[in-house]
Amino acid sequence: MQEKCLQAKPGMPMLFLSILLYPLGIGLIVLGAMLSDAYGAIGALPIVAGVLLIIGGSILFFGLKVIRPQEALVLTLFGTYIGTLKQAGFYFVNPFSAAVNPAAGTRLGQSADVDSSSGSKLVSSGGNVVQTKEGNKIISLKVMTLNNSRQKVNDVLGNPVEIAIAVMWRVNDTAKAVFNVDNFKEYLSLQCDSSVRNIVRIYPYDIAPGIDTTGDGEPDEGSLRGSSAVVAERIRQEIQGKVEEAGLEILEARITYLAYAPEIAAVMLQRQQASAIIDARKMIVDGAVGMVEMALEKLNEKDIVRLDEERKAAMVSNLLVVLCGSKDAQPIVNSGSLY
Repeated sequence: MQEKCLQAKPGMPMLFLSILLYPLGIGLIVLGAMLSDAYGAIGALPIVAGVLLIIGGSILFFGLKVIRPQEALVLTLFGTYIGTLKQAGFYFVNPFSAAVNPAAGTRLGQSADVDSSSGSKLVSSGGNVVQTKEGNKIISLKVMTLNNSRQKVNDVLGNPVEIAIAVMWRVNDTAKAVFNVDNFKEYLSLQCDSSVRNIVRIYPYDIAPGIDTTGDGEPDEGSLRGSSAVVAERIRQEIQGKVEEAGLEILEARITYLAYAPEIAAVMLQRQQASAIIDARKMIVDGAVGMVEMALEKLNEKDIVRLDEERKAAMVSNLLVVLCGSKDAQPIVNSGSLY
């Protein structure tokens, strides 16, 4: 179902008319009461007309609608969709038309929904806390935020990770949002959960060899931690494809939380520490070997002292111990002989 804009009449003239009907009705009732004594049943006719005017004025009030900027009102008449009021202003529509918004009682976490409620309660929907309230039937056209709760998902290597996303969205087609799905807010929340799982399981948490994340058949360096912007964009596209029929537009998706699941977080931390230690030791050894080589070249170049192969080996060993050791060396001074 496609959205169509409703061309409504200005509400101010109808407001004055409905207000005017009240004093007219009251006047006719008073006149009828005065004439009923003299003319009997015929004199009661103004009373009936006055009551009808008051009832008509009350009915007209139901057709007065106020639309604020970035709001919409979907109207049906006896079950038939007649149009959507989207322009801000004061309008008069058919008093028997009814506004429809199946998501009026649903408020998602971190969402800038229209709030005109009295009571509230909390329920769960799609992994998110959903606050249901007794609100009006206005549909907000503002950009809203769905702060998705954390999910535990296995990455492409089977490691459990926890991830949460924030989705910026808005209603693009009010007719589709109201009539194509039962509750477009809950529908969006469920599709966000599904899309996150579909995309996260394609990527490893860290860069891993031999993993194809783009689908071109070639290994690449994509990862959840290193390619967060690319992952978020793919999640946005995945959600957009699923909520297109609901008349929603996904403007942006951002990863707000990403970490290993608690059961493997400690092990993965040890692995990262071990990798960092190995890389640091490798750098230290490379530097130490270069310094030993430079020291031997300087000694030979300036002919300070001549060392045989055995003494060179001992000197290299001592220098490597000093340069590669994790603690400061304690020198021993030999003052008795050359060696």
